[in-house]
Amino acid sequence: MIELFKHILHLDFDWIFAEYNTAIYLILFLVIFIETGLVLMPFLPGDSLLFTAGLFARTGHLELSYLFILLFIAAVLGDNTNYFIGSKIGLRMLQIKWKEKRLVKQEYLDKTHEFYKKYGTKTIIMARFVPIVRTFAPFVAGVAKMDYKRFLVFDILGGVLWIGSLTLAGYFLGNIEWIRKNIDLVALMIIFISILPVIIEFIKAKRNSKLSL
Repeated sequence: MIELFKHILHLDFDWIFAEYNTAIYLILFLVIFIETGLVLMPFLPGDSLLFTAGLFARTGHLELSYLFILLFIAAVLGDNTNYFIGSKIGLRMLQIKWKEKRLVKQEYLDKTHEFYKKYGTKTIIMARFVPIVRTFAPFVAGVAKMDYKRFLVFDILGGVLWIGSLTLAGYFLGNIEWIRKNIDLVALMIIFISILPVIIEFIKAKRNSKLSL
């Protein structure tokens, strides 16, 4: 299991496919579900995993239609699980510790709250494309008791856009030889682009705090 986890983090689809064959669909389903559904696991790959999955669909290792349907279901189920965890357990999750360290960091919640203040309900859609915020947005929506029907509509729309755009990007760009040969570098670029909004917001916050002194 530890070996599998290492290969997932490194997006080593060749190894996963060789070891698990068609069970790779279940593995990808679980990764997306856990990354979006459990506030304790925000560090699992999301954007880069979807792009790489799309690329492997291009090479014939995976079926694109199955991939989209399964990962869309995983993303929506994950967000809904997170919503209900937030609504039922709430901020008590902050008290969960491992070796004297909180597993749910307050700074992640604060960053997600900033997104809600800035974008309102649209955060449910926009957060899909921002690592960490993606994991905490449905949890915060649950804590805040957001109207569930409203949450679900935005969540489904966000799931379609997130899964569709990144898997299709991987599928169509996977036809480019340079991308196929440099998938590790491409994955890092996707991660950087994903967290760029967070970096920009952090710099702005630092600049504003200095100006207010």
